[in-house]
Amino acid sequence: MKPSRLWEIDALRGIAISAMIIFHFLFDLNYFGSLGWKIGQGGWWIFARSIALTFIVLVGISLTLSYNRNRRSLTHYTKRGLKIFSWGLLITAVTWIFLPAGTIYFGILHFIGLSIILAYPFLARRKSAFVVGLLALFAGIVIMEQRVQTYSLLWLGIAPANFYTFDYFPLFPWFGYVLFGIFIGNSLYKRGERQYKIQDLSTGKTIRFLSFLGRNSLFIYLIHQPISIALVLAIIG
Repeated sequence: MKPSRLWEIDALRGIAISAMIIFHFLFDLNYFGSLGWKIGQGGWWIFARSIALTFIVLVGISLTLSYNRNRRSLTHYTKRGLKIFSWGLLITAVTWIFLPAGTIYFGILHFIGLSIILAYPFLARRKSAFVVGLLALFAGIVIMEQRVQTYSLLWLGIAPANFYTFDYFPLFPWFGYVLFGIFIGNSLYKRGERQYKIQDLSTGKTIRFLSFLGRNSLFIYLIHQPISIALVLAIIG
């Protein structure tokens, strides 16, 4: 019998994707409408980072669920990671052509794709994931102040001076949060099963809708920005 999905994971991902759509719509309205909002600072910056952090931790949790339930090989996760990384490359090409001032060289899809592959050795090693996660965060703190004259180290977290992009999630420190997700997943969902009691809210309309969004988060991520930009241009046009 195929293991059932965990509604709380899908719903939490659905909340994150909903918040991301709201943030990106406001960002697009500010950018194309030249409104002058400081949407990349203060509370808005915290809001955006909280959304990203939720997604990234859920990547780690979801990887443990997949691995503990099916024990799939590195080949499976490599193919999956490369598929998502390829979508990231498409976004790089689109932004380079249409929005060159903020070209996305290593955004969240590039990062998630690479992380899925690199996380494989830790999927069944809860304590190691936590320790290496801490080291990844520390590495991010150390190298984020480094500056070079090349874009070739962007994936690590080392950028040129005055580098600007719409979306940037380098391996350090963000891979640390994937590893924390693996630690959480192996703590709360041993053998891919819930290890705690929770009221079943999966039949409620709101949870069902959020879970639907969560199950289709990649597709929604890929289509939401063109739709958002079109709406903004229609509003300001």
